[in-house]
Amino acid sequence: MADQYAYSGDDKRPTDIPAIRWEEPPEGPVLVLLDQTRLPAEEVELVCTDASALVEAIRSLAVRGAPLLGIAGAYGVALAAVRGFDVDEAASALESARPTAVNLAVGVRRAQEAHAAALAKGGDVRQAAAAALAAARQLHREDAEASGRMAEHGLALLDELLPGGGHRILTHCNTGSLVSGGEGTAFAVALAAHRVGRLRRLWVDETRPLLQGARLTAYEAARSGMAYTLLTDNAAGSLFAAGEVDAVLIGADRIAADGSVANKVGSYPLAVLARYHHVPFIVVAPVTTVDLDTPDGASIEVEQRPGHEVTEIVAPQVPVAGAEAGGGIPVAPLGTQAYNPAFDVTPPELVTAIVTEEGVVSPVTAEALAEVCARSHRVVSG
Repeated sequence: MADQYAYSGDDKRPTDIPAIRWEEPPEGPVLVLLDQTRLPAEEVELVCTDASALVEAIRSLAVRGAPLLGIAGAYGVALAAVRGFDVDEAASALESARPTAVNLAVGVRRAQEAHAAALAKGGDVRQAAAAALAAARQLHREDAEASGRMAEHGLALLDELLPGGGHRILTHCNTGSLVSGGEGTAFAVALAAHRVGRLRRLWVDETRPLLQGARLTAYEAARSGMAYTLLTDNAAGSLFAAGEVDAVLIGADRIAADGSVANKVGSYPLAVLARYHHVPFIVVAPVTTVDLDTPDGASIEVEQRPGHEVTEIVAPQVPVAGAEAGGGIPVAPLGTQAYNPAFDVTPPELVTAIVTEEGVVSPVTAEALAEVCARSHRVVSG
């Protein structure tokens, strides 16, 4: 494939607007989100004053991505506590907002447990709320640090598997700073390769039906000055066949105890293509995404999205007056049923490696994953 099809951004820095932040204006604490449904056309912020507003933001994908959902969930519990709402009720609503991404539940429970522990020690409601907020802020910091370590481990793995640089990396969905307290998961590895001059090209799947690759990953790649090319999801096979892909890098929303990986739908076909063409298929995710309580891929609950996301085309940032359902332009006959799972599951035997902040798991086995999780717990408790 000719390099003239690659687009190199104008070397702008990624947006200075954080994906999520806690603010305390005079009228009371709020959680401020960069509305990802409005990107790339405009950078607009959402202000959540209670957990119910955050639940809606999560369901609408205004805030998304496994690590960021964990951070958002923790802040949501803190927001409920600080503003005097029922914390357990808020936690339950937040945890069930999206079922597949385990980080959401992890973040919610971490802040909820901090709140309960403060009350159990005799603290008043204000002290308990402060404890929940401190837990959320700590999770936010930890995720940023984990992102940096994943980038280091991932770059070292790429250099080991593909000596000489000039990496041509295919990625799916969005895994950059928009989903993280830091610079992301899989995207952070590609960004690290770019910064040291070893990224030749980032292939960006558009990622249907909601185009997180086209709208968000391309947005981040352009603003980071990376050479990237956008492709339709069903064009990936021809890239592999032409020998234009050196590695696949994706994130994860849940990793089962056996190493099965749930990620944005379309990931599993990439794993099959990668195996056939002898291309490394690498998953980059923090240890919080590993769910040892989920034994295998068949046990992962896969979120089913509304059918109108498939049967209509909609520009999220341009509301259509009077429109129903998704508010878009129909591309299928009225009444067409659509199969629209948000995720698919890749079995561990198709995964070359899982990169975490605690190191690289390869080959991917239940024993190796359990050891990484134990190592992470020792670090935290130590």
